[in-house]
Amino acid sequence: MTTTSPTNDDAPQPDKRPSRLRRAAQAVSRAARLPFDGLGYLYRTGQENKHFTLPVLNGAFGDQLAARHDPRAIRLSFRRHDADVAVADLRLSAERHKTVVFLHGLMGDEYIWQTGPEPAVRYGPRLQQEQPVHCLYVRYNTGLHISENGRALHHLLAELVATYPEATRELVLVGHSMGGLVVRSAGYFAAMKNEESGMRNAASALPQPETRNPKPETENWSQRLKSVFLLGVPNDGSFLEQNSHLTSTILRKINLRPTRFISGLLDRRSNGIKDLRHARLVDEDWLSPHADDLLPPRTVVPPLPGVHYHVLVASVLKSVGSALADYFGDGLVGTGSARGTVFGDPALPLDIYVSTRTFAQQHHGTLLANEEVYQYLRAQV
Repeated sequence: MTTTSPTNDDAPQPDKRPSRLRRAAQAVSRAARLPFDGLGYLYRTGQENKHFTLPVLNGAFGDQLAARHDPRAIRLSFRRHDADVAVADLRLSAERHKTVVFLHGLMGDEYIWQTGPEPAVRYGPRLQQEQPVHCLYVRYNTGLHISENGRALHHLLAELVATYPEATRELVLVGHSMGGLVVRSAGYFAAMKNEESGMRNAASALPQPETRNPKPETENWSQRLKSVFLLGVPNDGSFLEQNSHLTSTILRKINLRPTRFISGLLDRRSNGIKDLRHARLVDEDWLSPHADDLLPPRTVVPPLPGVHYHVLVASVLKSVGSALADYFGDGLVGTGSARGTVFGDPALPLDIYVSTRTFAQQHHGTLLANEEVYQYLRAQV
């Protein structure tokens, strides 16, 4: 008879679980690290989505950031490879004679024209592939006054035309939402310069004393402007901002501590957002002592002569001619405002061209990624 000794498997095993004290210490350690892990996650998420969070921050408080020279304040510039690029470094080829410049809307950036989930259409890269054009993208601080960005865009386009005269024989501007208002504001400053140049030319026709090395008159970029595309632009103002202003005014009139507090919070919204109330495009409108009136004075900025304006309007409804559609439109901009009173004026001069196209069952965002809208843009550029 043989006997077998117990194997290691049969031998009693010591308890490998950590002691209660150790488990408690580990739990406390995890709990202590949790806030730091959370902050780290938020930081990593913020860095990964900086192209989204930074424009939102600027749209809400960009004027305040710029006033205190905060490094997070966006400066208007052309963009490439997720960075600002100087005009001299664009290196536009003289073989392509047309340049298309894209401007985003409130709290947006250049990515709205370039990237997005499939099968969304992204107008910039596709247009440059299918047409012999240069596509450039401007990013700007949407929290600043529209006229401040308009003036800066005016100077940027002047530099572009002066640096690349062959590549900008024809210039096309495409603006979405607030971007379209910035385009129109830049056109206002270009028109002012044209008037000043005309006055100087008239004065120079008179006998003048001889001067050495007179400075040549630089060409205005608006003289090369062929087309302007306005996508979902609140040309007559935004009903959302009008409602915000009215709410703030009523709460302030009630004059109780809670209503004053809420009104004060509402009033901290950026100058860019406030300008959307009545689409203020010039400095005089927001500098006016009556700027905060319910019906403030507003300077009419007409279209530039010789330029074809394409006013593209969206409506979330099937019926685009109803009063409801005129007010709510694409959800953010009413179709009536997007069409713009100034563009429907029957007394417009013959050298101003306006084409209006309405896209039913589309909202404010899908105007940026719609095949039908792109085909219209491609055919008209």
